[in-house]
Amino acid sequence: MKWVKLTLKTLTEAVELVSDMLMDLGIEGIEIKDNVPITEKERRELFIDILPELDTDNKEAFISFYLEEEDNKDEIIQSVKEGLKELSQFVDTGSCEIEISETEDVDWINNWKAYFKPFRLDDNIVIKPTWEELTDKKEGDIVIELDPGTSFGTGSHETTKLCILALKKYLTPGMQVLDVGSGSGILSIIASKLGAEKVLGTDIDPHAVEASIENMGVNKISGEKAAFLSGDIMSDESLKETVGMEKYDIAVANILADIIIPLSGKIGVHLKPGGLFISSGIINTKKEQVLAAVKGNGFDILAVEEMGDWVSVIARK
Repeated sequence: MKWVKLTLKTLTEAVELVSDMLMDLGIEGIEIKDNVPITEKERRELFIDILPELDTDNKEAFISFYLEEEDNKDEIIQSVKEGLKELSQFVDTGSCEIEISETEDVDWINNWKAYFKPFRLDDNIVIKPTWEELTDKKEGDIVIELDPGTSFGTGSHETTKLCILALKKYLTPGMQVLDVGSGSGILSIIASKLGAEKVLGTDIDPHAVEASIENMGVNKISGEKAAFLSGDIMSDESLKETVGMEKYDIAVANILADIIIPLSGKIGVHLKPGGLFISSGIINTKKEQVLAAVKGNGFDILAVEEMGDWVSVIARK
């Protein structure tokens, strides 16, 4: 199926009124592109560490919406133009140029799978998408089958690699592991395959928890060996109690620096004395802030590993 894409050129100050007008016309989904920086609150909610550079002096804005082939395009465009003319009495709506293009009906959720192929993380850990065949398997390989869905964590990103290499170095059989921000469950799966007696993963996204449980099943890891809970371990007191106090030998968190900093003040209660806190997802420009927070919250720094622009911190309670 093909869709007709209409892109309306306007100004930032008119975006809200134009958007309301489009919705009044029955246009339910719109896409806005402008140069307005997101707020600090929005940045934290979206878990963004690196923001794009914006030309804030440029007040142009573009609002796009899509029509089905059978929609009366000319009639809708005429209604939009009439609505813009009316709004122009109250706000500067800019040029109001409308660009028309066609786009295919694409399965954006699954199309990325064409680019996710089996790969060797290091000498004996192999990541294999569930839908791919593995042709390069060696004796002693630990094969992780994975379908991340919409969750973060395929093992290809430097931040995930840093966590995996730290787990491989510090985890010994029989340990209890807590995976905070478990995403696809990749770190939990690897911890289990490296010999962890029990792994508990937590994530604020219930869809990530679902993906983790499915991936555990694919890797034939039982519910007795691994479990996942949805919620915010930093603020949900009930979840904290369920997770348990002074119970884990290792806590691993592959999130972002701005989450790891406050997390370092909360995670210690879940670790046994001498337990390790492995954190990653730290952009190198925030390394010193994270190190100061981790040390200030009662941890000794054992190692700081770097890969590309990313940093991992391994610390002992």
